[in-house]
Amino acid sequence: MAADDETAGFASPACLAHEVDPGYMGLPQPGGLTLAAWRKAERERLIALRLAMPQAERQAASEAIAERLAARIGPFAGRTVSFYWPFRGEPDLRPLAERVWAEGGTALLPVVVAKAAPLLFRAWRSGEPLEKGVWNIPVPAEGDAREPDVVIAPVVGYDSACYRLGYGGGFFDRTLAAPGGRATAIGVGYGLQRIATIRPQPYDIPMSAVVTEAETLTPARVVG
Repeated sequence: MAADDETAGFASPACLAHEVDPGYMGLPQPGGLTLAAWRKAERERLIALRLAMPQAERQAASEAIAERLAARIGPFAGRTVSFYWPFRGEPDLRPLAERVWAEGGTALLPVVVAKAAPLLFRAWRSGEPLEKGVWNIPVPAEGDAREPDVVIAPVVGYDSACYRLGYGGGFFDRTLAAPGGRATAIGVGYGLQRIATIRPQPYDIPMSAVVTEAETLTPARVVG
C-alpha cells in the first residue's frame, strides 16, 4: 500500500514501514527493480514462515530470546532500552520491557514522526496511555523524547554478517546513522529467518548482534 500526503505528519512505530512505498520514505534503491523485487519476495516469504509458527512455539521462542537479550545487554539499572510493539508474529518482548523497569532501567518504544527522518523514542510501560499510529499500531500517547542506550530492532530476515532485512522503510538504519547516535543496535528474530545474505547496500547498517531463540550471532562469531 502506498502512503499519501495525508499520512505524512502522523506518528507510527517503525515496524509498520513495510506498508509504505520506499520512495515515500526518501530512500534510494541501489540495484534497481531486481534488488527491490528480491527483497519484497524475501519479506513475504519470511513473514509467512514466521506467521506459520504455532503460537506456543512463538511464545517459547520469545522467552528464550528475552533471556539471551538480558544476558547480552547486562544490568538494566540506569539504562534506557528501546523495544517495539510486536506485529505479525514478531517475538513478544513486552515482559522483558517490564523487567527493565523493575530492575531500575527505562523501556522505550519507537515512534515515526516524519518520513525520511530518524525515529523518536518515548518511555512507556504497561498501563500507561497509548494511541494508534497511522497504521493502527500503539505508540506512547505522550512523553518527551529519550535517547536509548540500546535499540532492539525486529528483523524480517538476517544474515551471518548481522545485516538486518527490515520492512523497507529504513527507519532503523536512518536512526543509527544519525549524527551523535550512540545506541547499540541488536536485531531479534527466529532462527528460521536467517538467510545467506540480505544483499546489503550502502545505507544498510549491521547490528552489533542478532539474537534468536537458539543463538546470539555477532559479525565475528556465534555464541551458543
